Amino acid sequence: MTQPQSAEKVILDAQARETFGKQNRSLRKHGNIPANIYGKDFKPMSVTVDAKIFNNLFKTAGETTVVYVKVADKEYPTLISDIQYHPITEEILHVDLRKVNLKQKIEAQVPLTFVGESEAVETKNGVLLTQMEEITVYALPAHIPHEIEVDISVLKEIGDAIRVADLPKSEEYEVDEDPEMVMVSVTEHKEEEIEPETATEAPEILSEQKEGEEGEAAPEAVESEEK
Repeated sequence: MTQPQSAEKVILDAQARETFGKQNRSLRKHGNIPANIYGKDFKPMSVTVDAKIFNNLFKTAGETTVVYVKVADKEYPTLISDIQYHPITEEILHVDLRKVNLKQKIEAQVPLTFVGESEAVETKNGVLLTQMEEITVYALPAHIPHEIEVDISVLKEIGDAIRVADLPKSEEYEVDEDPEMVMVSVTEHKEEEIEPETATEAPEILSEQKEGEEGEAAPEAVESEEK
């Protein structure tokens, strides 16, 4: 149910950066992305990486694979922690790279991938309800799974659910979530009821009241004036 990390070392070449703010626009025009390397007990470092190379690397590495950022003659083990996108063009504007200690366990968010077919959905008109898309794990950086697969073929009846506690135990990482949290379940399919349109009833016209208010004076009012 887990996807193992690639044994191949992932290296990303980078160059030290001395431009900031609006000056970074020229970097992007020339196919580069400004980035920062940061971490515990580590002085932040501003770098730039090739946009095309980074895009291809991110497709396979995601945020769970250790990426060795090479600056000059040094390599820094990192995890891709945050990417800023342009709101319209979706161009990558900036990348944060979190430096990690390979000998210390850390928390990481791992995507859940749902595989298989549910009998309750396929033959009993159930609706698959995904309630979690990622899960928190605690592990050494090199042991963080790229993704965790959840087999939904065990969902055979309406109302069945797969909880965090149902995930198999791993020697490489610990799941740091409430065991009773539901990751995915099957609920009953309900047809949406459409209420028929009904004609709006015309409001009742109080003709006598109107005549007393807007027409001739009511008898009681006339008598009081005569007195």
